[in-house]
Amino acid sequence: MFIVTSYTQAIIFCIITMICWGSWANTQKLANKSWRYELFYWDYVLGIFLLSLLFAFTLGSHGELGRPFVADLQQAKGSNICNALLGGIIFNAANILLSSAISLAGMAVAFPVGIGTALILGVLINYIAAMQGNPSLLFAGVACIAVAIVINAFAYKRMMKNQQKLSSKGIFLSLLAGLLMSLFYRFIASAMDLNNFESPAIGKMTPYTAVFIFSCGILLSNFIFNTLLMKRPLAGSPLRYSDYFKGNFSVHLVGILGGIIWGIGNSLNLIAAGKAGPAISYGLGQGATLVAALWGVFIWREFKGASKQTMLWLGFMFCLFILGLLLLIEAGK
Repeated sequence: MFIVTSYTQAIIFCIITMICWGSWANTQKLANKSWRYELFYWDYVLGIFLLSLLFAFTLGSHGELGRPFVADLQQAKGSNICNALLGGIIFNAANILLSSAISLAGMAVAFPVGIGTALILGVLINYIAAMQGNPSLLFAGVACIAVAIVINAFAYKRMMKNQQKLSSKGIFLSLLAGLLMSLFYRFIASAMDLNNFESPAIGKMTPYTAVFIFSCGILLSNFIFNTLLMKRPLAGSPLRYSDYFKGNFSVHLVGILGGIIWGIGNSLNLIAAGKAGPAISYGLGQGATLVAALWGVFIWREFKGASKQTMLWLGFMFCLFILGLLLLIEAGK
């Protein structure tokens, strides 16, 4: 199977993760013009699952190092399979809440608040589990990102001061999503032998197998979480399964593309974790907050009409995010 062999390569993979995780929601924005996000989400989850299969039977099955996908799946311990499944279930609950927050508050707010919260707590959880990297630099970087999140929320409040009810609901859902999102990575990482991808311990899984099981957890739990959301939506009227089949091919394709984009980032991030360590790999990947904010501000124009002072605050936020990410990279050296 394909394995990352250097820290530099791992950082490149984490940067790609950052771009993927920060960009997938653009497909939701595109689909939302004519398609409810609950229906979009079925295609999104399908895209994640299909990508995990593709990687498992290509990168995860060819090469001289590590165990090929099928053999690795057959020898995996039940407890590790359960951990990866649970990681998928937790992620799905968090991501559905994040999708709801995006529909209410926009990408420029939902991502910095939700994923920023997940970054702070997730780095702490993963560092405690596997103490890899310089803790001073690591947590200094996290602190910079935490301040950037507060600044973003402040800028949003100034911009939306006449829509406080809507903004409060979106921010609350973003925070709740972030709390859950901080937990999923630890479960999937615990199912793998992060210290030796070349010859993993018996019972542990390679990243490709763990990602496949994780994706199964997302797909299976979606029949519970998304069904409940369709019956009791946060906004709009209830939906039926038959509504999903009313969408045209291009609408479904956009959702699947969104899942594939996120899935590529997720797979590359876990492949990189062997060299960068789970805390740094996760933290850099969740720099997606910065990418999503850039999309929201400059492409979707979610801060159009904001005052000059508000835009200065946003500029300061971006600078702090970049500084925090650079500190995370340095911490891994």
